Amino acid sequence: MPEGDTVWNTARVLARALTGARLTGSDFRVPQLATTDLTGWRVTDCASRGKHLLIRLDEPTDAAHWTLHSHLRMDGTWRVYAPGERWSARPAHLIRVVLSTATSTAVGYHLHEVALVPTTEEHRLVGHLGPDLLGTDWDPQEAVRRLADRPAESIAEALLDQRNLAGVGNLYKCELLFLRGINPRTRVADVPDLAGLITLAHDLLAANRGRWTQSTTGSLRRGQTSYVYGRRAQPCRRCGTAIRKEELGERVTYWCPRCQPAPT
Repeated sequence: MPEGDTVWNTARVLARALTGARLTGSDFRVPQLATTDLTGWRVTDCASRGKHLLIRLDEPTDAAHWTLHSHLRMDGTWRVYAPGERWSARPAHLIRVVLSTATSTAVGYHLHEVALVPTTEEHRLVGHLGPDLLGTDWDPQEAVRRLADRPAESIAEALLDQRNLAGVGNLYKCELLFLRGINPRTRVADVPDLAGLITLAHDLLAANRGRWTQSTTGSLRRGQTSYVYGRRAQPCRRCGTAIRKEELGERVTYWCPRCQPAPT
């Protein structure tokens, strides 16, 4: 399940494989770009913004700057293959984009919101996002301000709202609230230290940046990487109480009823 750090990692993998290279071919398996051919275009950069991926290119005839946008949501992914290597990450019917160079092929599976826009118009696709936890322009004060603008919203839903801050997914939401002892149903207005929560969010994503195994416990061993996420009915690592799982909003939430007591 992609979260901000996973998408950041994906952008770096694509950057290493594509940046500076000219495309020898492209294949778009989405209706809006089905006839688009990027052969000869040069990749100049690959970047992430929350769960959005931005592949920036120069068009060869007039050096115009374009951005290929894709949103990973919960199930999208990109994989890079060597020439002749079998594309084995997902079933072929899930492929949405293929970008080929002389030395590698990038394949995008189950991508969403695929679009090719002038780079000057990237804001139409990602301008609504809040500060990016792993971005060079990360602004914790702005993230806190945006959260505080919706005081009646539950903190669990507010953390997932990418308009507040970009990069927190369901795993980090659950783990952050456990680590701060906050019940998921607590209103934003009743969270005692929003700034501290946001600082921890940044620290967790930054700690996991550059690796594919996400851990909030400090352990990379299988089954020991999370405190509550994915651990329904298992004992809390702090108090031994059975971890609970519940639908909250549109997402599943895990929490410890003793370490994260219900708001009064």
